Amino acid sequence: MSVNAVRLPAAEATRPVASQSALSECVSRTVRRYLADLGDADCGEGLHALVIREVEGPLLREVLAFHDGNQSRAAVALGINRATLRKKLAAHGLL
Repeated sequence: MSVNAVRLPAAEATRPVASQSALSECVSRTVRRYLADLGDADCGEGLHALVIREVEGPLLREVLAFHDGNQSRAAVALGINRATLRKKLAAHGLL
């Protein structure tokens, strides 16, 4: 699968969007750097799958730690069902 990315002019690519949250800005900056490093090479598994895989594990780990390991409270904070949380924790080796 090839990467289909629109290359923005350098000034536009580095200009922060005023309404972006800190998290959104961090993701934008990281994806932009990844795409620049990747160049015209093939991403392999697809950029979406890669980003989800890289972000979901730390997200689950941090939210669970914030709630002192309480899966029910973590699931509510994440806006997902507790069973879904357990399935995702198992998939990331966090159980």
